[in-house]
Amino acid sequence: MFYADVLGCDVGRRTNDFVDVWFFGMQVTLHAAPEQVLSDAQRGVRHFGVTVGRDELESLLARAKAKGALFLSEPTTDHPGTPREQRKAKILDPSGNAIELKTYVDVQSALGRAARG
Repeated sequence: MFYADVLGCDVGRRTNDFVDVWFFGMQVTLHAAPEQVLSDAQRGVRHFGVTVGRDELESLLARAKAKGALFLSEPTTDHPGTPREQRKAKILDPSGNAIELKTYVDVQSALGRAARG
């Protein structure tokens, strides 16, 4: 399964209609509804994602490349050398859902608030 093999998520409940995965501290329910997948034009705007530490991001990106994940946007760095610096990429899951993977040098500066957890 993509979320376990590529992203390293733990898999929870499975039914014929959905699978639950533990997505970096959040439960994500993946429904079997391919007719609801976004069009190519919508994917860049509508997505979900996760913010992880720099080392974990680089590990995730390397694993995604090694497993042949389709990159919607290759890794880039915005605002380099500033407190707002962020590194990010978007990949597609096998159903065509866009997932953003990113890290911030300083979460508080980038988001205007303190990090949770």
